[in-house]
Amino acid sequence: MTGIRVLVVDDHPMIRSGLRAMLETDPAVVVVGEAGDGDEAVVSARRHRPDVALVDVRMPVRDGIDATRRITAEGLAAVVVLTTFDLDEYVFGAIRAGAAGFLLKSTDARTLLEAVHRVAAGEGMLSPAVTRRVLDAVALDVPAAPSTAVPFAELTPRERDVLGCLAEGLGNQAIAARLVITETTAKSHVSRVLMKLGCSSRLQAAVLARDAGFAP
Repeated sequence: MTGIRVLVVDDHPMIRSGLRAMLETDPAVVVVGEAGDGDEAVVSARRHRPDVALVDVRMPVRDGIDATRRITAEGLAAVVVLTTFDLDEYVFGAIRAGAAGFLLKSTDARTLLEAVHRVAAGEGMLSPAVTRRVLDAVALDVPAAPSTAVPFAELTPRERDVLGCLAEGLGNQAIAARLVITETTAKSHVSRVLMKLGCSSRLQAAVLARDAGFAP
């Protein structure tokens, strides 16, 4: 089966059906499975090995945070969290669990497909404005984790510049423009930053950066 493989996880069948219908308008996207709770999500991710898992935050049995943590820890898929975007503790937990980004449940097909393609390609999720909104809320409402345990000292000056851009919610193209480098070089720098910091997603690195004062 070719194309971007997607797993849809939500406890409401109608929402799953709506997401599937939007995804299937793109011939480059293949829905390989559905799940109605976090336990089913982990089992299905292990079975189908999707490229991207769309995971609802609030679900019975096992919530989306724990499901995200397990899926990303096992390297089963990149996770995009489905949320009503009220920026509660579930969203913050999902970032730290390794979510690659967020989608509003009311999102349109164009945004949904753009997100799937970007995350499957290893990019962050959603527009910088939305990412910044999440990160600003993290900075205001979530206690900062001690930065001493994070290996910031291993970053080169350029990688620190890149981390600062991630803290602002910038994508690869915007990072390249800001630092006057190619987009390919920006992507390479981002990958090295994630590896050195032990982060599974750009948003996770951005939260660490915000906690450590890298953002303006």
